[in-house]
Amino acid sequence: MKKSIIAALITVSALALAACSSKGKTADQKADHLKRIQDAGKITIGLEGDWQPFSFHNEKDELVGYDVEVSRNIAKRLGVKADIVEGPWDGLFAGMDSGRYDIVVNGVDVTPERQKKYDFSDPYCYDHTVLIVKKGSSDVKTFDDLRGKTTANSIGSTYQEIGEKYGASVKGVDTLVETLQMVKNGQVDATINASTSFGDYMKQNPSDPLAVADTDKEATEYAIPMERGKYNASLKKAINKALSDMRSDGTLKKLSVKYFGDDLTNK
Repeated sequence: MKKSIIAALITVSALALAACSSKGKTADQKADHLKRIQDAGKITIGLEGDWQPFSFHNEKDELVGYDVEVSRNIAKRLGVKADIVEGPWDGLFAGMDSGRYDIVVNGVDVTPERQKKYDFSDPYCYDHTVLIVKKGSSDVKTFDDLRGKTTANSIGSTYQEIGEKYGASVKGVDTLVETLQMVKNGQVDATINASTSFGDYMKQNPSDPLAVADTDKEATEYAIPMERGKYNASLKKAINKALSDMRSDGTLKKLSVKYFGDDLTNK
């Protein structure tokens, strides 16, 4: 509960900053974004930090994960330092809008709604969305069974939107672990999340009474969002080149196998 309150306060602050920025960009903000990053010697990257295996803290409390290493590799190829800032999911886009983050690298899937507001890099990972229920449950077997049921997901996430699309009542929480705990305890009927994240969780908690009831056949494309605008054109080009080079030299594949146990960098 305490964490939720803190997250809410952070989000409200970020939204307030975003509202102020929406009145108009300053001359500095309208300058070429890549040049600003290079002049500063760092690129500020927003991510959650508690969404394993994308970003999480290991037993030494070090921030690690697929997105963490992708971020650091991109920064290195841009010739700058990676300044990684952790924040709740529901504040990441607002943080980018306000200028707190240059980009967000957080397993963000490309949706038509998001494309109306943001530019996206080329995809750097592919995943599938899964419907997770308590083992032995017969009430929810497919996404279509969610009508009239309850799910738990991060507020503002695509997974929340999917649940609502199928007619579920969605309870907003902060982390994947919390959603799964609510399913185990019978507080909700199901949760929706990434196949990679749930698979990783089950490796760590093989005795948990959870199971995949249904899998979306369409692959989810993960890409890097950034603000739209001509001042971001060179940054988008540079990030795409960095990702292309990482794909060509095997870096993306190596990181994918390291954190997902498989190469998920091709559709």
